[in-house]
Amino acid sequence: MTTLEVKDLHVSFIDEEEETSKEILKGVNLTIRTGETHAIMGPNGTGKSTLSETIMGNSNYTITQGDILIDGESILDKTVDERARAGLFLAMQYPAEIKGITNAEFIQAAVNARRNEDNPVPVGEFIDELDRSLKILNMSQEMVDRYLNEGFSGGEKKRNEILQMMMIKPKFSILDEIDSGLDIDALQVVSRGVNSMDSKELGTLMITHYQRILNYIKPDFVHVMMGGRIVKTGDSSLAAELENNGYASLRDELGLDINLTDEDV
Repeated sequence: MTTLEVKDLHVSFIDEEEETSKEILKGVNLTIRTGETHAIMGPNGTGKSTLSETIMGNSNYTITQGDILIDGESILDKTVDERARAGLFLAMQYPAEIKGITNAEFIQAAVNARRNEDNPVPVGEFIDELDRSLKILNMSQEMVDRYLNEGFSGGEKKRNEILQMMMIKPKFSILDEIDSGLDIDALQVVSRGVNSMDSKELGTLMITHYQRILNYIKPDFVHVMMGGRIVKTGDSSLAAELENNGYASLRDELGLDINLTDEDV
C-alpha cells in the first residue's frame, strides 16, 4: 500500500503582471491510499483544481505552508516529471494539443519513463495493452496515430486522458473534472475506463461539481471543499445530499462565513 498525504496545505496564486497574490488553499488535509477512491466536490472558485495542480507541481502556484508526501517523503522539491515517475498522474480539464508527436509515441514514451532505461516495454506487449485499452474506451486506432489531442473534440480529449492513465498505470490518478462537458454515453465510456483499473494498486482522486459521475465510479470517501479547505467528509450519500440541497445549505448548516461564487447576493 502506498499513501499520498496532503498536510495543512496553504497555496497562493501570484499574478506577476498585476503584482498581486491571492491565497486559494487555506489548510487542506487529505490522505489517500492505494485501493481507495476519493471524490472532492465543491462550488466554483473554492480551490479544487488548484489542489490538483499543486499536487502535480504546477509552478504557477506557490506553497506557503504545509507539505505533500508519498509514503512519508516530501515531494515539494520534485519537478512535474519526477512526480509523474513517482506514480502521480493528472487528467486535466483542458489537455493541450501538441503537433509533431502521435498519441501512441507519447504514451509509449510516458510508459518507458517509469521503467529502467535498459528495460523498455516490449513493443508487442505495448501494442496488445494499447489495443485492449482502446476497445474499452471505444477509441479507434486512427486516434492514436494522430498528433496528441490535435483536432480532438472535448469528449475525445477526455477519453485520451483516460487512455494515457490506463497505459501508464500510476499509483495515484487525479481526475480534474473529467466529467465536464460529457454527454451520458461518453461519461459511461470514460467511467468504464477508470473502473477497469480498480485495484489495490491505484488510488483515485476525482474532482467534480456534480454527483452524476459518482453513479458510475463509486467513491469510498466524499470530501466537500469550501473557502479553500475541506469542510466535511462522508461516504457516497454525502454527494446525494449535496445534489438535493446544494452547497449553500451545507455552508449554512456548518455555520461557515463563505461567499459562494455562483450565489446571488
